[in-house]
Amino acid sequence: MGEVLFVIDNTPVTVGMAILAAAGIAFLAFVILAVIVTRALRASHDNFLRQALRSEEVEDRLSDIARVQAETTGRVHSMGEALSGRQAELSRSVSERLDAVTHRVGQSIEQTARHTVESLRALHERLAVIDNAHKNLTDLTAQVTTLRDVLANKQSRGAFGQARMEAIVRDGLPKGAYEFQYTLSNNKRPDCVVFLPDGRPLAIDAKFPLEAITALREARGEEEKKSAGQRVRQDVSRHVGDIAAKYLIPGETQEMALMFVPSESVYADIHDGFDDLVQKAYRARVVLVSPSLLMLAIQVMQQIMKDARMREAADRVRDEVLHMMDDLGRLRDRVLKLQTHFGQVNEDVRQVLISADKIERRAGRIEELDFSAAEPAPGDAERADLFPAISPRLQAGE
Repeated sequence: MGEVLFVIDNTPVTVGMAILAAAGIAFLAFVILAVIVTRALRASHDNFLRQALRSEEVEDRLSDIARVQAETTGRVHSMGEALSGRQAELSRSVSERLDAVTHRVGQSIEQTARHTVESLRALHERLAVIDNAHKNLTDLTAQVTTLRDVLANKQSRGAFGQARMEAIVRDGLPKGAYEFQYTLSNNKRPDCVVFLPDGRPLAIDAKFPLEAITALREARGEEEKKSAGQRVRQDVSRHVGDIAAKYLIPGETQEMALMFVPSESVYADIHDGFDDLVQKAYRARVVLVSPSLLMLAIQVMQQIMKDARMREAADRVRDEVLHMMDDLGRLRDRVLKLQTHFGQVNEDVRQVLISADKIERRAGRIEELDFSAAEPAPGDAERADLFPAISPRLQAGE
């Protein structure tokens, strides 16, 4: 035990020391191993606990997942059922809407077809109207052409203006107030005369020179228009002079005459472009009138004739009014006499009523007498009071 085995740093190491050192090392190794084992066991236990906790957590999570999956499955099933129901409702709604749309489309097509048929019918009617209008327009074109031919001829134009003027005069004046183709003292015959209240006729001429107006309208260049304007002035001035010379007779006819222009447009053209010509005619006491102005002049003449007839009848009306005033005076006198008679009758009736009242009062007093009671006989005075002597004549007021 005391045998030295080796020396370490001048320190002898014996067997006992070596055994003790080995024992210490072994003990230390055992302790270390025990510590290591303990730690390993603790670590394994902790790992086991952790694994157990993890297992529990996993189980809990799995159970939650299973529950969620079950709930999800239920919800999916519910959603499937709901979607199935909604799909059925959607299919039914789509079918109903398709049926409604189909019905509406059918109705719309039917209405469209009916409206199309009506439109086609109306179109045919309008086409028929257009055909008639075209036919009328063709006839009117032919009539206008005929009218142009008529107006191109001087005699035909005069007949046309004469016919229009006669129609206006006949419509506005009574018979006897006018005369056509009346012969004057100078053996001239105006187209129409109107007899005014002073006895002097008013001459109306219907032969207007239309050739110059037609040439003016058909003129294209400035020279042609100027030449046509000069011709209008010459023709109308010549016609105005002829009217003034033929139909204005001092003391026999009116102081002015009328020149009838049978067209409103021609009258407007003359007034717009030839004012000097209108003034010249006015100074010559010849008035240009269109159909509308002639109708207005006829109305004025008719009113003048009516006023003249009223003035002629004024004296007769005055005499009748005077006679009526005399009759009114006699009627007043007779009414006053009748009022006097009514007053006398009223007075007689009043007197009769007074007498009737007295008789009624006396009859009342007689009725109040009591003949059953035994009373002394009344005297003569009382008898005289009850039965007074009747006067041979009824006095006034009794």
